[in-house]
Amino acid sequence: MSIDKETVRKVAGLARLSLTEDDLERFTPQVAGIVKWVEMLGEVNTENVAPLANVVNIDLKLRPDTANDGGYQKEILVNAPESMEGFFVVPKVVE
Repeated sequence: MSIDKETVRKVAGLARLSLTEDDLERFTPQVAGIVKWVEMLGEVNTENVAPLANVVNIDLKLRPDTANDGGYQKEILVNAPESMEGFFVVPKVVE
């Protein structure tokens, strides 16, 4: 895949980044190098390799999945412009 300045400009626009012409000159070869490296990874034979969540074969410790309110209601509501009965008061948005 060929990476040119226009491609970098387009990707920067999609990422909402503002780049100058000097930035484009500097980043174009860097992005091209990254894409080339990723393409090289695609050539690696991984046919007999099992998917891994971690490179070290360890079991993750799980905790019970219990719902709770966190216990911080008063501390959080201190930041609210207006609260009532333990909840945030917000303007009505649906008629």
